[in-house]
Parts: sequence; structure tokens; C-alpha cells
Amino acid sequence: MAKTDYKTIDEYHATFPAEVQERMQTIRNIIHEVTPEAEELISYQIPAFKYKGWLIYYSAYAKHISISHPFSLALLKAFETELKDYKVSKSAIQLPNDKPLPTGLIKRILEFRKEENEANPRK
Repeated sequence: MAKTDYKTIDEYHATFPAEVQERMQTIRNIIHEVTPEAEELISYQIPAFKYKGWLIYYSAYAKHISISHPFSLALLKAFETELKDYKVSKSAIQLPNDKPLPTGLIKRILEFRKEENEANPRK
């Protein structure tokens, strides 16, 4: 049975192939670049980050990595054009593993999320 009691993001990453670990670490690095104050934790057994409330989650799957959060309609509208090539729901954006990681887009989404949390901080 797969490990499902992760205590750290490093433990979560270690369960995936090296190329997926590298993609997840890139996302993690972008999160800390945009929001150095972000707290790392595991929530729902996936990597999660808090900054004045929940900032973002990510998780890996066989064919994609999802970045997730209950995204606001404002965020989805602001990035509508850039997200047209991805599978998107109200709470997740799937980034296919067979395509380059859209680091610029991820950074802009995180900047948007950070601004949302700063405007409406939650404990």
C-alpha cells in the first residue's frame, strides 16, 4: 500500500520519480520566491502553503501536476486566456508532465493569490 501519512513535503516528493520531483520542487521554489513568508505543511496528504490564509496546494499524478485552491472567479477570469490550453476547474489547474512547466504562469498565479490573501487575510 502506498504511503499516505506524509509529515513533510520532502516525504511527499520522495515517493515520485525524479523528473516529477524536479517539477514539484520547481513549483515549491516559485512559491518561496513569490512568498518567502509562506508556511509549508501537508494538508489532505498533499503539499500546502499558508500565507495570511491558504495560499496554494499542489499534487502529482501519473500524467500531470495540479496546482489547486478554491480559485476565485477573479483569478480564473484574469488568467482565462493563459489557461485555455489546460484542464481547469474551480479548484485545480492540471499541468501536463509531457509539456514544459509554465513557470511564468505559475509565478503570476501565485502573485495574484498572494495579493488576494493580503486583501482578505484569514487565520
